[in-house]
Amino acid sequence: MNHDVQIYHFLTRKYGMELLVDLGRIESLDNFITDDTPHQLSFYEIAFIESGHGTCKLDEHVINIEPGTVMFTSPGQVRRWYAAEPLTGYILFFEKDFLNLVFTDELLLYRFQYFHQYSRPTSMKMAAEPFAQALNLLHSVWEEFRHLQNDSGHFIRAILYQLLVILNRYYADSYQIQRDIFIHPDFLRFRSLLESDYKEEQRVSGYIDKLKISATHLNKLCRQHSGLSAQEMIHHKLVSEIKRQLRNNKSIKHIAYEFNFSDPSNFNRFFKKLNGTTAQQYRDSL
Repeated sequence: MNHDVQIYHFLTRKYGMELLVDLGRIESLDNFITDDTPHQLSFYEIAFIESGHGTCKLDEHVINIEPGTVMFTSPGQVRRWYAAEPLTGYILFFEKDFLNLVFTDELLLYRFQYFHQYSRPTSMKMAAEPFAQALNLLHSVWEEFRHLQNDSGHFIRAILYQLLVILNRYYADSYQIQRDIFIHPDFLRFRSLLESDYKEEQRVSGYIDKLKISATHLNKLCRQHSGLSAQEMIHHKLVSEIKRQLRNNKSIKHIAYEFNFSDPSNFNRFFKKLNGTTAQQYRDSL
């Protein structure tokens, strides 16, 4: 297996103006990978599958691809497609700043349950009617891209926000979790910190010090919004990121010190306790 992972970045000036959002058809995007080449994105992406079958491995999640599938990819996730037959559908991708240019809520994207997800699926199968509703919104964006104007960014942003809320409602109902995007800000701040500080802060105490809240309060919020304790969320994040590194060519010793373990033996004990195998056994299984 080739462990090298290609990283793809957003083309901000593809249309001659800075536009931090794009929409394409899977079947016509020249650089869209639908084979088993491992790759990462530095931006957010949502795939809407209209036809075709196969699977996609997104980090550790194996997703069955079929008509009506919607798949969410967050920045940094490692992805590999295994298309049994050609796929068609829309691909929507955008940078975080596309929404932040107007919305003052810096934690907005953490409010949607399907992004930065550690313990639940990163896809869903939509029924025909709501999937058609989503496609109608995408078609409006598609038409706007065909005739871009100075205010097109505002038009597309408004539709994107509507689409994200609709998808969040369906995702929440599909997995029986809270659908309200007005989640307690302390939980959102914790999720945001976890994305940036997971290598340095591996204990709850480090996060409650930064958040200026109690461990009891944080654990209550974590269980309410994720079903996990704060420490379980930290461990899920750590193991997910360690597995990404194991899929690359870095040595286990290098990974152990990169993640601030005191020595490789402590790292291996931690990984085996949570994953059931040693880091080397996990790598050998790839």
